[in-house]
Amino acid sequence: MNKKWYALHTYAGQEDKVKANLKQRIESFGMKDKISQMLIPKEKIAEVKDGKRRIYSRKFFPGYMLIEAELTDETKFVVSNTPGVSGFVGPNDQPVPLDEKEVKNIEDRMGLLEKQPKPGIVFDPGETVRIVKGPFSNFQGEILEVNSHQQRLKVLVSIFGRETPVELEYVNVERL
Repeated sequence: MNKKWYALHTYAGQEDKVKANLKQRIESFGMKDKISQMLIPKEKIAEVKDGKRRIYSRKFFPGYMLIEAELTDETKFVVSNTPGVSGFVGPNDQPVPLDEKEVKNIEDRMGLLEKQPKPGIVFDPGETVRIVKGPFSNFQGEILEVNSHQQRLKVLVSIFGRETPVELEYVNVERL
């Protein structure tokens, strides 16, 4: 079998519905051996609102999904005629296989972000923040360093008239 990854253009916001429709069509047409995987590229976002951490999924290629398939006239027909699918990505609606490196990068990005959500708010050194949780609650300070991978900040806080660096998580501060 010669399966490759292809990108599909879908109606925006309908990616999950299209995936469910396509899954049903694959089963009813008996094509599980020809179309093996479907992928909607999503990333997890961590956001702090009102002092509470919220994690949600966001599509990083809205209006697109990926399928791994052995492309024949029959599979192309089944996929193209699925409700919500606008067509294959490629010139004149002719499917162009994706580069394996590109697919691997998307899979890696999705896998890494499931373990470590991407911050919804980006902090910059020099910004002023208020601490909302912990022993320094209600203190204000200036951001010295940002570690986005660990979602931590080093904030310069004035304690008893003395500037002291304090390490905090994103969820413990809010932007002023």
